[in-house]
Amino acid sequence: MNAWAWTALLLYLGWTAFAFGVRAAQQRHRTGDTGFRGISGRPGQPSWWAGVLFVAALLGGAAAPAAALAGLGPLPGTAGPALRWTGLAIALAGLAATAAAQTNMGTSWRVGVDTGERTALVTDGLFAHVRNPVFTAMVTASLGLSLIVPNWVSLVALAALVTAIQLQVRVVEEPYLTTAHGPAYARYTHRTGRFLPGIGRSAPSP
Repeated sequence: MNAWAWTALLLYLGWTAFAFGVRAAQQRHRTGDTGFRGISGRPGQPSWWAGVLFVAALLGGAAAPAAALAGLGPLPGTAGPALRWTGLAIALAGLAATAAAQTNMGTSWRVGVDTGERTALVTDGLFAHVRNPVFTAMVTASLGLSLIVPNWVSLVALAALVTAIQLQVRVVEEPYLTTAHGPAYARYTHRTGRFLPGIGRSAPSP
């Protein structure tokens, strides 16, 4: 069990280091700006909760394998190597998709939203199939890691991540992109699913 916990922990640390640290360094090299915009809104607002839950999910992702190494057992019915190997395959797919989607964003990559800023609307690569492939990939990776270390900490972290992403996309990013890109974004949302291809498309403009 310790081997799987160490696998999950090392994968998670490598993933977060690349997704945030390396990607921010690349962004700074290209544009002079790391791309970090922080938590939106005032305390208690849905946009603020999105940021808080996202941070909680990131901390929980590391805490889950650490708790397993400290002796926290798996959830009932989750014993056996088959679930762990499945989780490893899902996690690796999510990690690769996260890197690909972030690369597709180019200089438009951001963590958080500055409502006074205008970046290019990205609609190619993975963004041609779903509007939020980075978030879809992150949930996929988190799901895989949760299957590698299926304890209550990983379950709570996964739930926090999904909730944070739903709030961030619906309350923060979609209103911002609607304001920033108008009809172009409306057409994009009509033809492209929110998190999965074909699912969550908007109604056509009247």
